[in-house]
Amino acid sequence: MSEQFLIPTYARQPVAFERGEGVWLYDQAGNRYLDAVAGVAVCNLGHAHPAVTRALSEQAARLVHTSNLYRIPAQEALAERLCRLAGMEKVFFGNSGAEANEAAIKLARLHARRRGIEHPVVLVMENSFHGRTLATLSATGNRKVKEGFEPLVEGFRTLPYNDLAAVDAAAGDANVVAVLAEPVQGEGGVRVPDDGFLAGLRERCDRHGWLLMLDEIQTGNGRTGGYFACLEQGVRPDVLTTAKGLGNGFPIGACLVAGAATELFGPGSHGSTFGGSPLGCATALAVVETLEHEVVPTVAAKGERLRAALRERLADLPMVREVRGRGLIIGIQLDRDAGDLVGRARQAGLLINVTAGSVVRLLPPLVIDDQELDFLADTLSRVLVEFARDSERP
Repeated sequence: MSEQFLIPTYARQPVAFERGEGVWLYDQAGNRYLDAVAGVAVCNLGHAHPAVTRALSEQAARLVHTSNLYRIPAQEALAERLCRLAGMEKVFFGNSGAEANEAAIKLARLHARRRGIEHPVVLVMENSFHGRTLATLSATGNRKVKEGFEPLVEGFRTLPYNDLAAVDAAAGDANVVAVLAEPVQGEGGVRVPDDGFLAGLRERCDRHGWLLMLDEIQTGNGRTGGYFACLEQGVRPDVLTTAKGLGNGFPIGACLVAGAATELFGPGSHGSTFGGSPLGCATALAVVETLEHEVVPTVAAKGERLRAALRERLADLPMVREVRGRGLIIGIQLDRDAGDLVGRARQAGLLINVTAGSVVRLLPPLVIDDQELDFLADTLSRVLVEFARDSERP
């Protein structure tokens, strides 16, 4: 087989996997790799998890799709479960994080119309990532991914992340209707804000009548140590989006609403052919139940163990500027471009990701155990030491 018929939108690694089990992937030659990418924070329960396999198989044997022209009991059950977990009120289901964020942006526009604002502005953050559709790309605070797609969708103003003073300054614009932010910036380099940042956004949104919209596409579903990262900060947004880990590999996204955002959508104002299908919702329901009861309570301690292990092993490596993160989204900030590390780590039996050029991002399955955490820390530390040595050779 060949890649010649694929549009080359990805710089793919020269490896193909044929099966997975837990945190491990096996290539076509039988080589084993610890997967510290997890499909980019998707496979939170790891690969071939029995609860996911069972839910997919049993539901596929009964009913795959009907469309949203009819009631879907699994969708109703999943909506109730997510609302209870998040303290939200209603849910719209789509197929991806980008679609969930598109729904959030449309909600902001409807909120503006109710307030008589004809040219609404959503405040977004530098180094953010919200998707690759035209609207979510326009909301993303990364110029590189926008290049060539102009003219972009209007109505977004970009502010520094973790800077409440900048939000206060923007409040002078009467057209501002919402704030869209990530509790932890993943693609932006695993940037963790101050503990009071989300609460500060909540207070300002309340004061000005804005919607607080939090993008938990990557941080949701247990990744940071609580089911949703914002709840760890005691903050309930008006709009909360999630996807990735919700289906553990099955494509499903959700836009949850509360408060002022609850009654904005009505029949005909939004929709999705495949969103919230019987198959997707039955699968996601099994994922949520397993994460909630068996996995999420262990994530914070695992994250602390991994960060501590990495800091100890990398303490004498000058090129490592910082090890940061929350739960099991971890970034290792280097003082140089880290792109070469992906291949080096793969050759050592470890799959990693590099983002923002110089940040090694770790997103292992949340089911990783202590022995596997040690393998990850030991292997990556060895790769980084060798990389530093080779980088400094004349």
